[in-house]
Amino acid sequence: MDNTVKKSKPFQEHLRQAKKSQWIKFALLSLLLIGFCIWVGNYWLLLIEFLIFDIYISRFITWDAWKHSKNKGLRTIADWADAIIFALIAVSLIHIFIFQNYKIPTSSLEKSLLVGDYLLVSKLSYGPRVPNTPLAMPLTHHTMPVLNTKSYSDWPYWDYKRLKGFGHVKRNDIVVFNFPAGDTVALYAQDRDYYDLVYKNGWKAVNENKRIYGDVIYRPVDRRENYVKRCIGMPGDSLQIINNQVYINGEILPNPKKLQFNYFVETQGARLSEKQFRKLDVSPDDRHFLNEYSDPIDAFNALGIEPNAAGGYNPVYILPLTQEALTYLQKAGWARSVRLSPPFVGDRTYPYTYDTGWTRDDFGPLWIPKKGETIVLNEENLALYSRCIINYENNTLRRDGDKIYINDVPTNSYTFKYDYYFMMGDNRHNSLDSRYWGFVPEDHIVGQPLLIWLSLDKDRGLFDGKVRWKRLFRLVKNQ
Repeated sequence: MDNTVKKSKPFQEHLRQAKKSQWIKFALLSLLLIGFCIWVGNYWLLLIEFLIFDIYISRFITWDAWKHSKNKGLRTIADWADAIIFALIAVSLIHIFIFQNYKIPTSSLEKSLLVGDYLLVSKLSYGPRVPNTPLAMPLTHHTMPVLNTKSYSDWPYWDYKRLKGFGHVKRNDIVVFNFPAGDTVALYAQDRDYYDLVYKNGWKAVNENKRIYGDVIYRPVDRRENYVKRCIGMPGDSLQIINNQVYINGEILPNPKKLQFNYFVETQGARLSEKQFRKLDVSPDDRHFLNEYSDPIDAFNALGIEPNAAGGYNPVYILPLTQEALTYLQKAGWARSVRLSPPFVGDRTYPYTYDTGWTRDDFGPLWIPKKGETIVLNEENLALYSRCIINYENNTLRRDGDKIYINDVPTNSYTFKYDYYFMMGDNRHNSLDSRYWGFVPEDHIVGQPLLIWLSLDKDRGLFDGKVRWKRLFRLVKNQ
């Protein structure tokens, strides 16, 4: 009996000595933990409650023993370590479940979003995903800075689960997502689509020539590159592009306000100046001077561009222009002729392995897979949807003569487990999007850009418009 009293006494003393502020902190953290457990649907996490209770109330473990050390240097180091660890945990949780920073790297969405825009991406808009690979270096994606090594562990691997968010992807939303074709990557050519590399160079050349392409590796969904495009096709839609105009279920889809295409611009005889390029809002990276190409004469002839009075050719540029810029160019009188850029010869679209005859400007009709919908497995559907069946929904698929086997079961149909989306850039002729690599599965959706918090023009000096002040703290939906 006496022993029992002695063992329980310290606990009772700690309860009596606990300050009101400690009880308030404990209560607040407990409520947050309970809410988080309900949100993620994992009640095993409630075991953390015992840890929180001991930190703030029972104090069986002296968590802040270092504060009582006589060694001032140790106290200082421990103070910093405590602050850094707390900050890393807090920022990592925010990064995983709430917000993420994203920088626009390419011009595929110009002029809606510009290269150098820094976006605040909300993961709550569509619901954050539970990480597939939870063991990773905080605030890294797939590669460790400086060390250039993998920043995550393949084990444990958690299946796809999305927590409840504020809504769902809607048509015309600008969406950040993991690049679907980024499941396989050649390490020395990470800026290239592996499947496009194989199509153009052959499997053996890419996989065995490590000097040029490096090792070929697999990346889980949450570690694939982040892309940002506009969602124009929803699950269950029938999509078609006719002469650069998108049709959804047979009806014209209104174009984004700042949509742009490439044009061949033949000047009156003089090269365009920097001032003129700025008037047209064309960055240096997007200015392609056709006359300096190795053999431009064939291109001039194909476009119907005739020699000038001196027998030569006026300057000809390939420029991306919005309708506003095109109208300005034509009114300014700088151009002798302006021609919409046709598709390049040999520019194949999705799917690479099946000759559809489609181009970037005339594409489809194509049905976008919807969860629960069933398709017949004929030759065309196998070409269009086998990647969804195998790579995204983790099935095996093989053909044996006229028979088709999914997971070794003979079948002539397939029912989709995920919703899929069709993404395109507003810079239609300079965007590698769903026209080239196909559908975006729902488990690849990262979040929705809400705010441009910073915008830097890499082609301007600090005192020459480097900071795009008018874009700062603008809502993405208004761009």
